[in-house]
Amino acid sequence: METLQNEKGQISIHTENIFPIIKKFLYSDHEIFLRELVSNAVDATQKLRQLSSFGEFGGELGDLKVTVSLDEEAKTITVSDNGIGMTAEEIKKYINQIAFSGASDFLEKYKDKTDDKGQIIGHFGLGFYSAFMVASTVEIVSKSYRDGAEAVRWTCDGSTEFEISPAERSERGTDIILHIASDSEEFLNKGRLQSILDKYARFLPVPVEFDGKTVNNTSPIWTKAPSELTDEDYKNFYRELYPMSEEPLFWIHLNVDYPFNLTGILYFPRIKNELRFQREKIQLYSRQVFITDEVKDVVPDFLMMLHGVIDSPDIPLNVSRSFLQADANVKKINGYITRKVADKLNDLFNADRKAFEEKFDDIGLFIKYGILSDDKFWEKARNFVLLKNTEGEFATLDEYQEKVQANQTDKNDMVVLLYTSDRKQQDAYIESARRRGYDVLQMDNIIDAHFINALEQKLEKVHFVRVDADTLDKLIDKGLNNESVLSEDDQKKLKEVFDQVLDNKMLNVSVEAMPTDELPVTITMPEFMRRMKDMSALSGESSFYGNFPATYNVAVNANHPLTAKILTETDADTQKSLVKQVYDLALLSQNMLTGADLTAFVRRTVATL
Repeated sequence: METLQNEKGQISIHTENIFPIIKKFLYSDHEIFLRELVSNAVDATQKLRQLSSFGEFGGELGDLKVTVSLDEEAKTITVSDNGIGMTAEEIKKYINQIAFSGASDFLEKYKDKTDDKGQIIGHFGLGFYSAFMVASTVEIVSKSYRDGAEAVRWTCDGSTEFEISPAERSERGTDIILHIASDSEEFLNKGRLQSILDKYARFLPVPVEFDGKTVNNTSPIWTKAPSELTDEDYKNFYRELYPMSEEPLFWIHLNVDYPFNLTGILYFPRIKNELRFQREKIQLYSRQVFITDEVKDVVPDFLMMLHGVIDSPDIPLNVSRSFLQADANVKKINGYITRKVADKLNDLFNADRKAFEEKFDDIGLFIKYGILSDDKFWEKARNFVLLKNTEGEFATLDEYQEKVQANQTDKNDMVVLLYTSDRKQQDAYIESARRRGYDVLQMDNIIDAHFINALEQKLEKVHFVRVDADTLDKLIDKGLNNESVLSEDDQKKLKEVFDQVLDNKMLNVSVEAMPTDELPVTITMPEFMRRMKDMSALSGESSFYGNFPATYNVAVNANHPLTAKILTETDADTQKSLVKQVYDLALLSQNMLTGADLTAFVRRTVATL
């Protein structure tokens, strides 16, 4: 083999300095230099292992690992491996001859492949050059695994000039030595490097050592077959990822190799009735290298509240591996995850319905949001999404419709599903409905206003009405009219009394024939208006209905003894006091009586005792 001579040359690009281009267009986050260099070292190590398995390397593999070293005094960071190493010719080929002719040509060639952040899309093998974001000079000392290979040193100061010379290295492998620039001395800190390694190297497949200890788990459970794992393995891994979280409800092990490669584990956390989009709870890896926790598009939006890990080499990233790119594989992966989650939920429902019902208060938010946002998910979820009534009883959509159809079908052959959004506040209305033999659903989930709308569109001849949205006879209008004990003239007079005393244009007063055991006055907001306001409140954005002044219907019970007393009262002050009392009583039943009005009501009540 020819003896290596000292050599100087120029990196094969025709521009004064490519590195500012790399910094500006490829890497926005300087800390990823360590991810890139450690990943390259892992690749070199794995290549040697592959060559050995192919019979192309007959030597001893030894203790394969990557070592990161910090010398604060010398102001260097070194990434070392004992992988395949490089010859001088390989360094010239892979390091010097960057695959473009110049910075201007490079940008011109790829101008149509940049995203809206100016990030160049694609893979160009430029990871090594991220070293120049933090280093004023970079050295490579390498010795190839090939028999008789000589050690070689490559040095570059960030210009296009390099120097190759013989080096001293007894074992195969590569050292990348970074002489840290003055503006990047933040990285000459043990804690800083440790945090970067904890973030990016946590599950690399080759042991990575730093500060005398191994920093990674080389065989995370998503790389293993589900048959090899126990429930405790999954729970322990969850604790490793999220040490401060409650135990998950259950999990889904993802494993597919066609038409794309994807592995991972998604956990269903306990979230109760909170719509918390913590979009940093699912971590995306590529061959066990951490990429990002921004997994939008890869994971369906309704599952962004899940926790866990996804690992795929087939997810397209830009050159800096910082941003996901739109791609057919991303859509396929998104669809696959949706299908797997739906299948898992369906299996849980069919295998142990009681256990599924016990979890539903936690997982209902996922399922309902999925139904709202994904028609394909709805096709499967309609079989296992559950409705819960105020008695705590669960039923599927079909089961519930069958249960209430006989008693809750109105004159238009529409099945009316009554619901409450606040069981305590609407208790009086719930009790009135029960006396009629009606069933009331508990729909107090934060997205239930939207969910109800979706079900009305997806189900035939079904209508949801909140139990306090109207008087009981009108909630489920069966075309039966109660007789009034008051004449039409008396009803007209009674309405005039209430209009005069209440004197509020936002109140629509009517006198209606209701059972005597109903309240003398009932206050309701029309279902449409209330639902629009609920949805507006959830979206956090102002809307026409959200900003529209609240209008209430005030139904006076013509058949209640108190209304007859009001009508026949001759003293104007007493009559006014009675009207205020029954009206405030109706407000109180809706939890709408507050402040000075509540104080006045209490005083009037005490005075009559």
